Amino acid sequence: MENQSLHTNILLMEGLKVNAQSSIAAFILLLLMYGFIMVSNMGLVLLISRSKSLQQPMYLLFCNMSVNDVFGASIIIPRVLRDIFTSNSDLYIHYIDCVVQAFCVHLYGTTSHTVLMIMAFDRYVAICNPLRYATIMTNWMVVKLSVAAWGSALVQVAILLGLTIRLSRCRRVISNLFCDHASLFKLSCESVVINQVFGLGNTVVLLGSSICSVTLTYLKIAAVCIRSKNKVLNRKALQTCATHLAVYVLLLVSAFIVVILHRFPQLSYHRKVAAILGEVALPALNAVIYGLQIKEVRQRILAVLRSKQTLVHLK
Repeated sequence: MENQSLHTNILLMEGLKVNAQSSIAAFILLLLMYGFIMVSNMGLVLLISRSKSLQQPMYLLFCNMSVNDVFGASIIIPRVLRDIFTSNSDLYIHYIDCVVQAFCVHLYGTTSHTVLMIMAFDRYVAICNPLRYATIMTNWMVVKLSVAAWGSALVQVAILLGLTIRLSRCRRVISNLFCDHASLFKLSCESVVINQVFGLGNTVVLLGSSICSVTLTYLKIAAVCIRSKNKVLNRKALQTCATHLAVYVLLLVSAFIVVILHRFPQLSYHRKVAAILGEVALPALNAVIYGLQIKEVRQRILAVLRSKQTLVHLK
C-alpha cells in the first residue's frame, strides 16, 4: 500500500517533444524571452515606483499587471527550460509540487482578468467622470481594487483546486507541459463531473464577467466620446483605451484557445504550443504595449537612456 501511494505521488509529465537540433534553439529563444519579460516588467515597476510623476492610479494599476506577468512567467518558463534537455521518460514531478504549480498557474490567469477589469473601471472614471476622478481614484481606492483583484482570484482558484485534490488517483501522466486543473482531475478514475462542471462554470463566470464589464465600460466611453466635441479628450481616450483593449483581446484569445484545445485530446501538442506561447508572448507584449505606447512612460524611459549615455560620454 505504501509503495502504491509513493507510485501515485510521483507523476510523469509530457515534454515539449523537440528534436535534438531544435532543442538548443528553443532553449535560447525561451531564455531570451524570459530575460526580456523579467527586465521589462520589473523595470516598468521600478520606473513607476521611483518617479513621483508616474505615481498615479493608472500607472499603479499597471504595476499589478507587470508583477502578475513576472509571477506567471516564473511559474512555467524555468521548468520548461530545464525539461527541454531532459528525456520525456525522466520528466517527473511530485504530486504536491504539481498542485502548487497548478494553483499558481490558475492564479496568474485569473488575476490577469480581474486586474484588467479594475483597469477598465479606472479608464471609465477618468473619461466619463473626469472632474470626480481625483476624489474617486484615491490611493486607498487603488489599494482596495488591487486587493479585490488578487483576493477574488485567490478564492476562486482555492475552491477550484480544493475540489480536485480530494479525488483519488489511478493515473500518473500529466498530459501537459505544466500542471493545471484539467490535468490533475484527469488523473482520477472517479466521477469528475463536479470538477468539470465547476471548472467550466468558473471559466464561464470569469470570462463572462470580464467580457461584460469591459464591453459595458467601452460602450459608455464611446458614448461620451461621441457626444464630446473635445478632440483632445477623444484622442487621449483612444490612446489609453486602445492600449488596454489590445492587452485584453490578446489575453481573451489566448484563454479561449487553451480552453477549446483542452476539449480535444488529439490536439495535445497544439495545446502545449499554444499554452507556452501564451505564457511567453503575453507578458512580453504587455510590457511593450504599456511601456512603449504610453507617452509618459516612454518619455521617462528615454530620459533614463539619455542620462546613461551622458554618463558614458563623460567617462
